[in-house]
Amino acid sequence: MVTDRRTLVETPAGPAAISWHRAAEPRLVLALGHGAGGGVEAPDLAALAAALPAGGVSVALVEQPWRVAGKKLAPAPKTLDAGWLPVVGALAAEGLPLVVGGRSAGARVACRTGAAGGAAAVLALAFPLHPPGRPERSRAAELLGSGLPTLVVQGEQDTFGTPAEFPPLPAGHRLVPVPAAGHGFKVPKSAPLTQQAALGLVTAAVADWLAGLG
Repeated sequence: MVTDRRTLVETPAGPAAISWHRAAEPRLVLALGHGAGGGVEAPDLAALAAALPAGGVSVALVEQPWRVAGKKLAPAPKTLDAGWLPVVGALAAEGLPLVVGGRSAGARVACRTGAAGGAAAVLALAFPLHPPGRPERSRAAELLGSGLPTLVVQGEQDTFGTPAEFPPLPAGHRLVPVPAAGHGFKVPKSAPLTQQAALGLVTAAVADWLAGLG
């Protein structure tokens, strides 16, 4: 794996940043955005960036403009989308099939913009199906309407929506549960699997799914 220094991409919402984790012989690019409460250092994003290049997947970790600017609060969805699509355009210039994704709010952005950005598929990590304790405020329409093959990896104890809360998924969508895991895929010490095993389950599920994409 070759890790590039962070590069900036101009967007209508300000500069976004890409940190590359490149495969030696890449067959596709996976772009991953972060959530509203953290950055690309999130354990699941870091684990994927470390594991996937060995299988021919170049991983681009994308910092949204608000995060690059040092702001603590994420802007409205429309602004998030405006800060994401130019990055997708820059990644498409690599000339390889592009899969877009992210965790939490980043997953929502990928679902909303994947088809418009020319992606081949969407990866939704810890999709925030609803705000905690507010199941009536469902965001399922964003996920169901991605229009692309979509993998959802969801902790079984995620307060933003457990796997059991998801509606029936359309053809091409797949949901993989992570036992005992919360929204950040963190598992308690009493869980039937270790933290390392939980993250290993995430990376294995994503790697298998990517391998099966046309």
